[in-house]
Amino acid sequence: MPAKNGKQFLDRINLAKPSVWFRGEQIDGRLSDHSAFRGLMSAQAELYDMQLHPDLKERMTYTSPTTGDPVGLSFLQPKTVEDLRKRRQMMMLWGEKHHGLLGRSPDYMNTGLMAFFAAADVLEEKDPRFADNLRKYYEYCRENDSSLSHAFVQPHASRFDELLDDGSIESCAASILEENEDGMIVTGAFLLATQGVTTDEVLVYPPASLYMPEENNPRTFAFAVPNNLPGIRWICRETLVGGDSGYDYPLSSRFDEMDTLVIFDRVLVPWERVFIHGDDHLSMRLFSESGFHVHSAYQVLCRYIAKLEFTLGIILYMAESLDKSGSPSTMEKVTEVIVHLETLKSLLIASEAGASLDRFGSMLPDRKPLWTANVIFPKIYPRMMEIIQLLGGSNIIMIPSERDFAGSSRPDLDKYLRGGGIDAYSKTALFRLAWELSSSGFGGRQTLYERFFFGDASVVANRLYQSYTDKEAYIGKIKSFLGEKNE
Repeated sequence: MPAKNGKQFLDRINLAKPSVWFRGEQIDGRLSDHSAFRGLMSAQAELYDMQLHPDLKERMTYTSPTTGDPVGLSFLQPKTVEDLRKRRQMMMLWGEKHHGLLGRSPDYMNTGLMAFFAAADVLEEKDPRFADNLRKYYEYCRENDSSLSHAFVQPHASRFDELLDDGSIESCAASILEENEDGMIVTGAFLLATQGVTTDEVLVYPPASLYMPEENNPRTFAFAVPNNLPGIRWICRETLVGGDSGYDYPLSSRFDEMDTLVIFDRVLVPWERVFIHGDDHLSMRLFSESGFHVHSAYQVLCRYIAKLEFTLGIILYMAESLDKSGSPSTMEKVTEVIVHLETLKSLLIASEAGASLDRFGSMLPDRKPLWTANVIFPKIYPRMMEIIQLLGGSNIIMIPSERDFAGSSRPDLDKYLRGGGIDAYSKTALFRLAWELSSSGFGGRQTLYERFFFGDASVVANRLYQSYTDKEAYIGKIKSFLGEKNE
């Protein structure tokens, strides 16, 4: 199957029937009918429909080098700056559709998989079989338009067992228990596995050991499997969907990405789906040399921009409805958002302008602007939510429901809740939107997600600091100014 449409996406997920647990019970039936998933799946289906829309198809797909069919552009390995721009335009189209609210829209993991595929030569050095597996898997996903989740992070109880490997406690770190001619048997757990039950496959790639790297570590591996293999169980968090009403819950009813704890209970992973097996050094090399974080950050920056544009639109409309557009304090807040938005746009263009070919033939965006954006956005996003709250005040709290406007209270609501140039029903809809983004459980999860998207603040800052190759040049400028000799 080439690039798929929304119906094909829904049918495939519904037919998979993974083992999904929600509120203590196993879900029985179509996921697209379940209240915790139907809004999200409908929104995802709309993304896939865009791929084959007559007005968008040329900007959303490219010709498969294998079959000649149209396939998703987010699978394209960029080899020129023009390829980067095509990918950016495609990702912005999807980002504008979901307003940057889907951290795991399909283009995120499609991009990550592309990065690993492009660097598959790294795996050739030890076992060509695993490099071939990765190349074939990428082609499989591209040609079938497979959607992926990923599981990289293990629960706290699992993460540091290797430091206490003295027999005093039973380890619960994910590991390879056995191997046979068919594959390896894996047990363990991962989180957050966002959208794991509403995608076709899950890529499992726990970080390699940094303490005592080994060549045959049973806790180090990378593989990808369908989400419905025997022994895989998905335990969902509480839903943040407030209800089905798009008026009352304009965001959570469509964009609540379910996060899960995925448990592997003696799961047989076929050898043809294994990419890394036991080698800590090789695992770290593939992650770093593939440019996974760089390629992914390029996609994420497109999403950041779409999200800030959406946020700015809400703030501007709020100010207008409250007759505050001309207030100096309001203009100062709005200008703050504009500055951040234009900064992110500039960083995206700068990453393209500084792009260069890596040794795998990929046109790699300049990482410095991208990782600068990764440092900036988690800090400014909570501030943007604060601006919404400060501007809206009590209006964000006094938000009657759609049913109130359908009842006998409508005349009073129409009289007392109207705004500047806007009727009460429309103004309430606007402030329900502002509440969901800034103050609801859905909004809180969005803020927390953005804070830790690429790691905590120290990890993200260290990534930029260590990669910043101009530090010595700037020190040299000061030494020269002070009359010191550069050695």
